[in-house]
Amino acid sequence: MVPIFAIMYFLMIRPQQKKQKEHEEMLSRVKAGDKVMTQGGLYGTVVRVSGNKVTLEIAERVHVEFAQGAIANIIPAETAVEVK
Repeated sequence: MVPIFAIMYFLMIRPQQKKQKEHEEMLSRVKAGDKVMTQGGLYGTVVRVSGNKVTLEIAERVHVEFAQGAIANIIPAETAVEVK
């Protein structure tokens, strides 16, 4: 029984904990000017970070507030595409 639990820990639980820690570190680096993608697939530019809220500009002069945890990825500047 113990070996089965150990195998499950190393194959399932530990990788999930590592992924969660990396996501939390990424969220702590979010700053104004970053291009991000939310978990819902919405792309935008961070305008303001205040506490657990992030304000994104999703179109010219269109600002939307999200929970900071809703950010899925920070888009690297070299791959970000300006949409007009």
